[in-house]
Amino acid sequence: MRAIFGRKINNLNELQGLTDEANKVGVQGQRYIVTREVYLNDNEFRMFSNDLLNDQDWISSEDGGINQNGEVCCIRVINIDSDERVLVNSEGYSYPRYTAVEKGGEVK
Repeated sequence: MRAIFGRKINNLNELQGLTDEANKVGVQGQRYIVTREVYLNDNEFRMFSNDLLNDQDWISSEDGGINQNGEVCCIRVINIDSDERVLVNSEGYSYPRYTAVEKGGEVK
């Protein structure tokens, strides 16, 4: 699987816009692997996605990075009400340093 990751993106709408632009010019994105999933209800997901630079208590310093196969290790954050999905690679920080919209989970 591949996704287009953006660095230090403010919110989900900005991330979706950057993803759409990258898709238009044929950017393939990076290979990734999901290390775990976090499920949020719609209200929690909106709070998370409206400020992607906020620290999250469910992100640890061990999350993220690149594995030996060159894949981005990330957390899949799922809105259980709308199925929107955001991939988070924290690169050792406690906030979503790199984020991507997962295909099939576009912003509604």
